[in-house]
Amino acid sequence: MTKFSDLNLNPKVLKAIEEAGYETPTPIQAGAIPHALAGKDVLGIAQTGTGKTASFTLPMITALARGRARARMPRSLVLCPTRELAAQVAENFDTYAKYVKLTKALLIGGVSFKEQEQLIDKGVDVLIATPGRLLDHFERGKLILTDVKVMVVDEADRMLDMGFIPDIERIFSLTPFTRQTLFFSATMAPEIERITNTFLSNPERVEVARQATASETIEQGAVFFKGSRRDREATEKRDVLRQIIDREGEKCTNAIVFCNRKVDVDIVAKSLKKHGYNAEPIHGDLDQSQRTRTLDGFRDGSIRLLIASDVAARGLDVPSVSHVFNFDVPGHAEDYVHRIGRTGRAGREGKAFTIVSPRDEKNFEDVEKLLQKEIPRVELPNMSAPAAVPTPEPEDTASEDQGEKKSTRVRSRSKKPEREESKPARAEKPSAPRRNDRSDRNDRSDKGVVGMGDHMPEFIALSFDERRAS
Repeated sequence: MTKFSDLNLNPKVLKAIEEAGYETPTPIQAGAIPHALAGKDVLGIAQTGTGKTASFTLPMITALARGRARARMPRSLVLCPTRELAAQVAENFDTYAKYVKLTKALLIGGVSFKEQEQLIDKGVDVLIATPGRLLDHFERGKLILTDVKVMVVDEADRMLDMGFIPDIERIFSLTPFTRQTLFFSATMAPEIERITNTFLSNPERVEVARQATASETIEQGAVFFKGSRRDREATEKRDVLRQIIDREGEKCTNAIVFCNRKVDVDIVAKSLKKHGYNAEPIHGDLDQSQRTRTLDGFRDGSIRLLIASDVAARGLDVPSVSHVFNFDVPGHAEDYVHRIGRTGRAGREGKAFTIVSPRDEKNFEDVEKLLQKEIPRVELPNMSAPAAVPTPEPEDTASEDQGEKKSTRVRSRSKKPEREESKPARAEKPSAPRRNDRSDRNDRSDKGVVGMGDHMPEFIALSFDERRAS
């Protein structure tokens, strides 16, 4: 079996690896590190949680151990799609380069430009950045990329999903043609293939698992759920989530709950805290300092449940995550693999449960097609009838109520014609004398003018008397 000592790494790097508690490289590390140390371009494809970060950090530290950086001219560049992943890569460099005198700078959003510029001005060996912030520094004239010897693109498919490919292409054009390029990703979309064909020179392809496969150490389950009413569905779905968490009990030491939308992240976190669960949200709209505090709290165990959007789905290495709960089925099947890959890392066992509502069934079918297997269904004993299995009772009750209302309306309409028919019958008695009895009218006219009230002007009476006399 291959050991790190067999990979020709710098002795100081080996010492740091040993202190970190690692002896045997993962398959992606064993396959990629020798090619990277030989100066070749590498295209690494492996499922999440297999140690891709160390696959490029270890050979980079070994290659950069000799030499010195110049002001504003980094010697190596690592591009990451999210701030959290970039910060994690920086932590890996701190761990493995503790006995090697290398400097680094972390360029991410939410942090002061001035502090980052001060580090760049001193000269850094390793520059770890998100594409947007890197180009911001370049356009300010604070960064020169013509001395980059090693360039790494981590989670390349995530870069594609987030729309960073134009930025990646521009950054490639700013670096020397002679650089060494390392591409690492969990999946390899056709667009990524085009980028690698354009910017990588005869790369060594290292693929240790079928694209987008889930680790065999993860126990998966799906809970099919249907709300009793549309206006109650969200509330009942959160109740189902709590039942799944309670069902796992003490086995759920910590967990990540994934939602598709940022607004749902806040709502679910608030609901869980209201019901006494130790939960905190994390998504892209939060301040960077708050995101950092939340992640640190989740890592040290002070936060049990991390409610996250897909910003936390890829690349985050949080040790010993026991469970992953998908509150929503992701829109892209590949994201399912990355989400559940937060558990079952480094050979550990993990569990992943997904809540599937009727609107998610199509996306869930895509997930099973990608995995090429059926995810076991899970029934919750404490789930209410509408949530566990769709039953006709709520609908029947509603239809009965509607039927009663409808029949009431019909009866009320049926009475109206009866009233209309009765009116003419009552009106015939007073109307008949007016049509046929002229003597009645003559009697009334002899008594004077009718309908003028109590007072009648004298000239009107005179005119009638004169007409009678004539």
